[in-house]
Amino acid sequence: MTQISPGRFNILPPIVKNLIIINVLMVLLQFVLVKFNIDLADYLGLHYWESDLFRPWQIVTHLFMHGDAHNLNTTFWHIFSNMFALWIFGSVLENTWGEKKFLTFYLLCGIGAALCHLAVLHYGYHKLEEAFQIYQQNPTLDKFQLFLSQHITNGVQDPRRVNAILNNWNNDPGSIRMTNESVRWIHDYIYGYHYNGLRVPGVFDEATVGASGAVFGILFAFGYLFPNTLLYVYFFFPVKAKWFVAIYALFELYAGFKNSAGDNVAHFAHLGGMLVAFIILKIWYKNKTLYR
Repeated sequence: MTQISPGRFNILPPIVKNLIIINVLMVLLQFVLVKFNIDLADYLGLHYWESDLFRPWQIVTHLFMHGDAHNLNTTFWHIFSNMFALWIFGSVLENTWGEKKFLTFYLLCGIGAALCHLAVLHYGYHKLEEAFQIYQQNPTLDKFQLFLSQHITNGVQDPRRVNAILNNWNNDPGSIRMTNESVRWIHDYIYGYHYNGLRVPGVFDEATVGASGAVFGILFAFGYLFPNTLLYVYFFFPVKAKWFVAIYALFELYAGFKNSAGDNVAHFAHLGGMLVAFIILKIWYKNKTLYR
């Protein structure tokens, strides 16, 4: 374990400070551009690689985006929690490693988390496409309802359209029109569609934003380097850093597999950030460069 001399500890080191400034400025820019009907997340948020909105640079730029330009409350708490953790734990690491090494670690954790998240998305979306292909072979009302219950976990943008299909199909179980409409709706739900000249995004087009993957890597590194440091949960309950990190990782693993309805948190991206952090720290330890 390493220690930092209080006399040379910078409470807001330059990399942490500039990362916080950039992230805050990007949030402000999001809210300015949305007034001109420009959603910055479409360009800089991380999209699944089969989406028309995917661009390679998003693997990095999503780290500087937070929240939703249409929801101030969500955006505030998203960026506040990430930037607060970056300051608390990142400042210690930057003081320990120096600016260049800390920034390298931060970006590698964020990029690694993004790649893990894309891999998990691919697994889930591949299963979704397979289910759609099977459904198309013999579309029935019962199978449509089963598809909705098994694969539509976070709600839909057009519930009226879904309800119309269900109601009309119930009234006319042999309707070929409703059969075709159900297939068309699932296709639109997955891949998106155009309406009145505008593109309505599908699940493939959902953007992932936030520095959480990199921040979770920093949290893991803090627990690894300073395992017995006491962290005060809710400012009252002391927990050693190593146990705090372990409990948090288990929670993310549980939440990731549970995948509750309405949960749009990229839990496996958080775990990906921790995994990449573990790999980097092990390499640095083996090369005897962990503390310098």
